[in-house]
Amino acid sequence: TGEISTQIGAMQAATSDSVTAIKEIGGTIGRIAEITATIAAAVEEQGAATNEIARNVQQAASGTTEVATNITEVDRGAAETGSASSQVLSSAQSLSSESNRLKLEVGKFLNTIRAA
Repeated sequence: TGEISTQIGAMQAATSDSVTAIKEIGGTIGRIAEITATIAAAVEEQGAATNEIARNVQQAASGTTEVATNITEVDRGAAETGSASSQVLSSAQSLSSESNRLKLEVGKFLNTIRAA
């Protein structure tokens, strides 16, 4: 009976050790679950941030396209303005030449009238 008591005591001690180990394992599993939840939340936040970055990049690309279109339109307008300016300059030079010719003709006419 002494030997049985010793074996029972050993079994009780082993059972107690097992219960303690199982509790520690349960605690570890609980901490792992908390860490996993934290990681999942961080991954979700990262996904949201990545989506926001992608949206911002898309907006920037659209803005860049719009700016490029505007620059093309400004360039076209500048070319048209340059062409119109050249035409105005040519017309002004022609008008100046005609004005000088008219001045000479009026001068000749007046000289003819004075001489008569």
